[in-house]
Amino acid sequence: MNRREFVLTTSQVALCAGTVSATEARSLPQQAREALSKATRFVRSISAEGGYLWRYSLDLKERAGEVKATATQVWIQPPGTPSMGAAFLHAYSATKDTQCLDAARDVGDALATGQLESGGWNYLIDFDPAKAGGWFRRSDVGKVPITESAKRRNTSTFDDNNSQSAIRFLLALAAVTKGSTDPRDGRVRIALDYALRKMLEAQYPNGAWPQRYDGQPRNAADYPVLKASIPATYPRQYGKENYFRHYTLNDNTQRDCILTMLDAWHRTGQREFLDAVKRGADFLLMAQLPEPQPIWAQQYNARMEPAWARAFEPPAACSNESVGVLRLLMDLHIELGDARYLEPLPCAFAWFKRSEMSPGIWARYYELHTNKPIFGDRDGKIYYRLEDISEERQKGYGWRGDFGVKEAIARFEELKQRGRAAVQARSKPKPPTAEQKASRAKSLASRVQSAIAELDAQGRWVTKGDLKKRDFDFSDRVETSTFIRNAELLADYLTAAH
Repeated sequence: MNRREFVLTTSQVALCAGTVSATEARSLPQQAREALSKATRFVRSISAEGGYLWRYSLDLKERAGEVKATATQVWIQPPGTPSMGAAFLHAYSATKDTQCLDAARDVGDALATGQLESGGWNYLIDFDPAKAGGWFRRSDVGKVPITESAKRRNTSTFDDNNSQSAIRFLLALAAVTKGSTDPRDGRVRIALDYALRKMLEAQYPNGAWPQRYDGQPRNAADYPVLKASIPATYPRQYGKENYFRHYTLNDNTQRDCILTMLDAWHRTGQREFLDAVKRGADFLLMAQLPEPQPIWAQQYNARMEPAWARAFEPPAACSNESVGVLRLLMDLHIELGDARYLEPLPCAFAWFKRSEMSPGIWARYYELHTNKPIFGDRDGKIYYRLEDISEERQKGYGWRGDFGVKEAIARFEELKQRGRAAVQARSKPKPPTAEQKASRAKSLASRVQSAIAELDAQGRWVTKGDLKKRDFDFSDRVETSTFIRNAELLADYLTAAH
């Protein structure tokens, strides 16, 4: 027998001695790839027609998105179905595991199936055939009489990055599967084109988008192009006005809409999407409130005045959403080079500097005219002290915080000092060198090892502890946000370790 046949590697010797497990003997990239595959197999097993909710009890008897849900429902709002699809695409890019691409295709097919005639998506899709008649979907066009379709729900939601996240995922999926003959990919392309056309239709003459869109034609004369103003008087109590058609900045709706159109322009090169971006930017310029409160409201009526939304969301100058606007205007200046996008920033930042509640802390709402911090409650009244509103609302809404103000100011200062070209160059870095990738992989290794260790035998990342909400009560559970976070971590590591 040849002597070389008796020479064992260090790892083999350790294995023979029982000091190193089989898992430890495999390389970390191999373990990461196997963990990602195992976790993907599990989440696919609990999907509904390729779509996902936010959380599941371990026995799968309880499910929820933002509210309690059934086994035939999926959620759109992040971290729901489109967010899961994006995680699968990220994993596929890192591993080339066709299982991940197949999972992403299933997500796209679920979105195509649930797409509304108005072009976008509500918060959920219900695949229960018995409930299909409650919705007017794109697939129903030409099949359902007008008298019947008018009775069905057909409202596309732009609030909470809902329809926008779905469209951006479909844009990414269509790019990856370009030229494919898979029937799912064909359905995705049709749904994507329809969604983009309808989103263009939903944009108002002044460049804004509504919170929700019902697909019905609008009379442009009802929505004149005006600069924002603060009326001398305004309703001091909630009047149950339908705010769905308001020009909405709440939850960064305009930012998400504009970035979706920008993504569409980057991926398709079609000028109409760039034009929509510019109209959206023009709206933001017009929507800045006049001095002495030169920031933005959370939503505006057709007269371009700050307006009520929900009972606890009064007309006001709003710090949180204003930071989103300021960041977006800087991003658009860097992207498109239009100096007009920087003009609103100095007076807005000056307002922030003089309106702190305490160092580094701002109220979310400031009363029109007086600039006093105000708070709202479900009774539709305005309050001047947080402790005067109900405990449920005190804890259930972001009434004050830093809102990223200092980071936005720092970015503006950098932009002024370094100039657009330098900041733009830094935002488009060169491909990393081998040394940089190795350093990145090393920095992620301990977190990757923890994620692998936390994956159970079934392929679940289990979130432990009680979660109590108004509509549901979970103990240990599977959460899509956890899968997304860990899947992206493993994918980032594998990309760097490759």
